[in-house]
Amino acid sequence: MKLNNLAVACIFSLTTVSLSAATLEGQSFQDGIKLGSSELRLNGLGLRAVLFIKGYVAGLYLNEKGSTLQEISAMLGPKRLQLRMLRGAGPDDFNSALVSGLRENASVAELAALNRRITELERLIAATGTTVKGDVINFDYVPGLGTTLTVNGVSQGKAIAGADFYNAVLSIFVGDHPVDERLKKGLLGQL
Repeated sequence: MKLNNLAVACIFSLTTVSLSAATLEGQSFQDGIKLGSSELRLNGLGLRAVLFIKGYVAGLYLNEKGSTLQEISAMLGPKRLQLRMLRGAGPDDFNSALVSGLRENASVAELAALNRRITELERLIAATGTTVKGDVINFDYVPGLGTTLTVNGVSQGKAIAGADFYNAVLSIFVGDHPVDERLKKGLLGQL
C-alpha cells in the first residue's frame, strides 16, 4: 500500500509541476518568479511573429493582474518583461525595432524626456551583440533602481532610471500601437 501512496504522490507532484508553468512555442515560463524581494505572477504570454517567421515568445510578470498599459504603469513594485528568442537578431535590428516602437507610442514631449535614456538602452543593446536562438532577455524594473537589461542572466550595464522609461518600453509591446497586436493580447492575458 505504501508503494501505491508513493506512486500517487509522485504523479500528483508531476501534475503540480506541469500546471505551475505556461508554455508557448516550446518555451516554458514559470507562473511566479521572485524579483528583488517581490513575488511576481505571470500576467500573460505572447508570440512575436511576422507572417510565418517567429521571432520570440514574451512573458510579462507583475505583482497583480493587469489588462491595460495604464493599469500596469500605475502598479507599484517590480516588473519583468522576458523575451525568449526563437531566432537570432542583430543589435541594429533590435535597436531599430525598439526605437520605432517607442516613437509609435510616445508623444513628442515624452520622447524628448526619454531621449537620453533611449540612447543609453541603444548602447546597452549594441554592446550585447547579436542574440541567438535560445537567448533569454529580461527587461526588469525595480523601483529606486530603474530598468535593467540582462541576457541569459548576465547584466548588460547599469540601470536606466525612471518608471516612465520602463513604461515606455512596455508600450512597445502593450501600448496603443504595439509591435504585434496578438503579442499584446497574449501579454495582457486576453487570449
